[in-house]
Amino acid sequence: MDFDFGADDEGFRTEVRAWLAARVPSAGDRRSWERALGAAGWIGIGWGEEGYGNRAEPLTRQVVWAEEYARSGAPARSGHIGENLLAPTLLAHGNAAQKARFLPPIAAGDELWCQGYSEPGAGSDLAGIRTRARRCPGGYRITGQKIWTSLARDADWCFVLTRSDPESARHKGLSFLLVPMDQPGLIDVRPIRQLTGTSEFNEVFFDGAFAAEEHRVGAEGDGWRVAMGLLGFERGVSTLAQQIGFAEELGRVLAAAEASGAARDPVVRERLVRAWAELRVMRWNALRTLGGAQEPGATSVAKLLWGGWHQRLGELALLARGAGAAVGPGAWTPDAPYELDEGQRDALFSRADTIYGGSDEMQRTIIAERVLGLPRERVVR
Repeated sequence: MDFDFGADDEGFRTEVRAWLAARVPSAGDRRSWERALGAAGWIGIGWGEEGYGNRAEPLTRQVVWAEEYARSGAPARSGHIGENLLAPTLLAHGNAAQKARFLPPIAAGDELWCQGYSEPGAGSDLAGIRTRARRCPGGYRITGQKIWTSLARDADWCFVLTRSDPESARHKGLSFLLVPMDQPGLIDVRPIRQLTGTSEFNEVFFDGAFAAEEHRVGAEGDGWRVAMGLLGFERGVSTLAQQIGFAEELGRVLAAAEASGAARDPVVRERLVRAWAELRVMRWNALRTLGGAQEPGATSVAKLLWGGWHQRLGELALLARGAGAAVGPGAWTPDAPYELDEGQRDALFSRADTIYGGSDEMQRTIIAERVLGLPRERVVR
């Protein structure tokens, strides 16, 4: 498809580059950085509506902003979940009061969000959630556990998919609630230590946490529809920014292969060329899906493409470095038994790419049922 940028878009690109170049070197902590982005109007440009402290821009400029941000070396966004997941969901499913209450603080970078979906035993099979929401005066009391919750330690709010009808099963009887995280004794956040030694993800335990009735998005029992609507927003323009990061990773792998001599191996060379070609295909596919109506299964196809590609790149990164890939950058000590460099962290973390955000198995099931029209998979209990 034709996805050329016009003169106005290129002028916008110049503005974006200049702003980022002036401010990224002194970005500071991630929360203050979000507020700096908000003050300049850079949060929420893809919402499609303005008037909440943001500025609306057409699709081409949303792409420009996402790509230039990725190229700039700016800090990873801690406001991504609120800006790109919750905000479009409120615009589509929320009422006027909810939009007025929650969108301006997101646009200002003042309130950070986390996502309360996955549970032990209900990750890719989200319909199996067991976290309960019991009616109480003025709202709900929530009891249960969520897991793999990114940014939960820093978040001010969490949108939580709960089972509000205790007699319901699977997709029915669910409600989508907005829950304040500052509830001492009622919400407990526990970091999960990963293979990389870091703790980006968390377990979150709810023990009677309160959610106000006016903070339920959609009707009671209609949470599945709202939750699926949110997932439809998950992989939009940000996919193109992700691919800029992938291209930079691939560049580092190419440089390592040249330095180690691995690039002279025809098998390694063929895998490097294939990785480059597949990344180009992912970009064209992302542009194609952004350029028109969202096709059934499009997000599942995109997830399958990038998850497997990035995992293979992690393997290739170690192969390109040779035996040195197994050696850490620092000396071993009892208090810090190992350290990892950037490439090693990427390689280890990429093992999860085909699981988090919807496993490959679930993505293939969605494509089979919703795109190809195959019979629904029989679930054995």
